[in-house]
Amino acid sequence: MDILLKTIDAHVAGQPLRLIVEGFPNPVGRTMLAKQRWLTKHHDRLRCLLMLEPRGHTDMCGAVLTEPVETGSHAGVLFIHTQGFGPMSTDGVIGVVTVALEKGLLQVADETDIRLDTLVGTVRAMATRESGRVSQVSVVAVPSFVSVPRFNVKLGARDVSLDVAFGGAFYVIIDSETAGVPILPSYVPELRALGMEIKNIVESEVNVSHPELSRLRGVHGTIFTGLAHADEADLRSVTVYGSGQVDRSPCGTGTAAMMSVLDAMDLLPVDRPFVHESIIGTSFEGRIEQRILVGETPAIVPCITGSAWITGDHAFVFDARDPVDHGFLL
Repeated sequence: MDILLKTIDAHVAGQPLRLIVEGFPNPVGRTMLAKQRWLTKHHDRLRCLLMLEPRGHTDMCGAVLTEPVETGSHAGVLFIHTQGFGPMSTDGVIGVVTVALEKGLLQVADETDIRLDTLVGTVRAMATRESGRVSQVSVVAVPSFVSVPRFNVKLGARDVSLDVAFGGAFYVIIDSETAGVPILPSYVPELRALGMEIKNIVESEVNVSHPELSRLRGVHGTIFTGLAHADEADLRSVTVYGSGQVDRSPCGTGTAAMMSVLDAMDLLPVDRPFVHESIIGTSFEGRIEQRILVGETPAIVPCITGSAWITGDHAFVFDARDPVDHGFLL
């Protein structure tokens, strides 16, 4: 029997998001982690069908709404990509809230206080409307902090300096000039390869784990930073994550991680938003909501603001006779 799945697709500052709205099973579990593990065990094929080619692509991202697990939350959300489930996606929250409100998938009394349960905890989102549509969404993200400050690794014949920071996932952050690759679309193949090389080097030398959530460990990706192209932006960056995927947006969790590094260096502007530019010229704005401790580590609670646009409604049919029904990647 053919499988039919319906989605609403959008992009968040250029980053694709495929929100599954029909045909996906309601995951079982009392926690978001339990729901994720249930889906992985019983229905991971459906994730592959929507994320991989021929219906998806190497850098496709998606999300599925679930029942909430915490008192006061409006829904849960799990983020998926070609390699599996992601711990957190601020881009994804911006996209999910935009789509859910505009399509009536989420009923809330106050659109400036939307609470979503994720694998790293409950996050709060605030939507702003203009002329009836959701023009932007601000996300009060999870506490973000520098995990491993300023240390050197050998990259080829050179010693390079970098940081590891958490913004919902752990990232290596390195200056693009130091890495020797500019942040330009024409250099994406080089950025993919070098980002994975740096990630693997750091993981072989440093044990990265969250001080309070032990299941969050390991480096998710590499962020290359550089000078902004737009006058109004503070920095430009590109995030290479997973198995070499490239974020088109400034990356929400990456923005939070970068903000924690800048704050630790006393370089984060306090009188205006931090404007973070992507490899394609789109931007997010970030502000510090508060400073706290995560265990004994100084941390910030960042608020990231961005916009999403719906690109289409889709009904995907899967035929068991199809020789590539299981999906593939090139």
